[in-house]
Amino acid sequence: VVYQSYRTNNWDIFLSDDMGSYETRLTTSGSDEIHPRLNRGGTHIAYAAKQNGNFEIYVMNSDGINKTQLTNNSTDDVNPYWSPDGSKIVFQAYRDGQPEIYVMNANGSGQTRLTNSNDYDGMPAWSPDGTMIAFASRRTGGYRIYTMNTDGSNQIQRSSQSFSLEPTWSPDSTQIAYSADG
Repeated sequence: VVYQSYRTNNWDIFLSDDMGSYETRLTTSGSDEIHPRLNRGGTHIAYAAKQNGNFEIYVMNSDGINKTQLTNNSTDDVNPYWSPDGSKIVFQAYRDGQPEIYVMNANGSGQTRLTNSNDYDGMPAWSPDGTMIAFASRRTGGYRIYTMNTDGSNQIQRSSQSFSLEPTWSPDSTQIAYSADG
C-alpha cells in the first residue's frame, strides 16, 4: 500500500503492507509529495511533487530510490495513474488555465492532451483492461464521471449524481465506483 501522510508539516509518501506493518517513509525532501500510485507490478510509484513552486509528476522505485522528474512546466501536474501494462501514465494538468487530462509515456516523453473543455477535467483512472480512462468533469455545470478511450475519443458522461468524483474501476473493468453528494 502506498499513501501520502501529513506528519512533518508537509506531505510525504509512505509504503507499507496491507496490514499497516513495515511502514517506510519514501520521501524526505521537505517539499510536498502527493498522489502516489503503484504500478501493477508494485515496482514503481508515480506521484506529484512540489519542488520549485508547482507540482510536477515524478516516478521512483518502490523502495524510494531513483526519483525521476517526468514533467516540467510552470503549472501543476497532479493525479498520475499508470496504464495496466506500465507503459504510460495519465495525469491531470493545469497548462491552459483549468485542469485537463494528459497522457505520456512512462519515461515522460510523448505528453499528449486528451480532453479540451472549458471547465474541470481531472482525477483520471485507467481501466484494468487498458481500454478506457474514467475521469471527473464539470463541463456540464456539475461534477460528473465520464469515460473515454485511451486516445481521448468517445467521451461519455456516466454519472448523474451531484459532485461525482474520484472514479475507481472494478478489477474486471465493467463498473466504476465513485464518491457523490446527491
